[in-house]
Amino acid sequence: MSKLKLGINGFGRIGRIAFRVAASRPDIEVVGINDLLDVEHLAYLLKYDSVHGQFDGTIETKNGNLVVNGNEIRITAERNPEDLKWDAVGAEVVLDCTGIFTTLEGAQKHITAGAKKVAISAPSADAPMFVMGVNHKEITPDHTIVSNASCTTNCLAPLAKVINDKFGIAEGLMTTVHAATATQFTVDGPSRKDYRLGRASLNNIVPASTGAAKAVGKVIPELNGKLTGMAFRIPTVDVSVVDLTCRLEKSASFDEIKAAIKEASENELKGILGYTEEGVVSQDFVSEPKTSTFDANASMALNDNFVKLVSWYDNEYGYSTKLVDLAQHIGSL
Repeated sequence: MSKLKLGINGFGRIGRIAFRVAASRPDIEVVGINDLLDVEHLAYLLKYDSVHGQFDGTIETKNGNLVVNGNEIRITAERNPEDLKWDAVGAEVVLDCTGIFTTLEGAQKHITAGAKKVAISAPSADAPMFVMGVNHKEITPDHTIVSNASCTTNCLAPLAKVINDKFGIAEGLMTTVHAATATQFTVDGPSRKDYRLGRASLNNIVPASTGAAKAVGKVIPELNGKLTGMAFRIPTVDVSVVDLTCRLEKSASFDEIKAAIKEASENELKGILGYTEEGVVSQDFVSEPKTSTFDANASMALNDNFVKLVSWYDNEYGYSTKLVDLAQHIGSL
């Protein structure tokens, strides 16, 4: 079995969790990591995680590199991806998890450095966006740079696809109740993007913008212009939940809607979309690899054309899992 050789640029929350996912798969070999932190610090952050627990394996440092489960991984600290020499370690696909090189021009620097393909762990202004289970089959061998969209789009899009395919979505509004992220502050500070996002994350519910709902229109063109939404950032460290309130084009009972979602979760969207009727809360989804788990008991219908659909997602682990899935998919083409 040939292994996909993977490079990772940026070893923050998504980079490290994507590494954990990749390390658990026998058909992937991580051959290089680029981050500005020193290797001892990288090893520490990989080994200990306040949300997902201790790394299941051995982690050492040797000659400035990481040795994980006996495999030596090249560590670099280059600011410019063009200097990364990915071809020297045979990296076929690079995950760019910096949040900086999110455009075609930025991601192309990895190709210049010898990588064959790049998966961006963020929405992109100009790179094509794909969500596993929704539109990933549209990827061709010519797609050398792709975006994995956002964690919220990865939760919303599979759910929206099922509903739109079966009943049609006339219009909808999405709210994500979202765990705090690294861009926020523990105490009040300045935020150039939005004053409110600079407020303390430990004791506030912070309204914030999100392009996740609009981005669904890019992965499901039929829904372009039909969805928009916003976020509430809350004082938790992981796991978020989407509330999609929408008007259906075709009348349907709530039982029919639940049945359609359950069927998709067991068939074409298995491993991507989940379904539960249990009394779950956010902590029940920590380290959940599925990107969207429909909560039948939290969802409701006002009538046969107007519904509120609730779906949970681990905004770190679920997203990182699908990022690695996307890398494997483009690497196989």
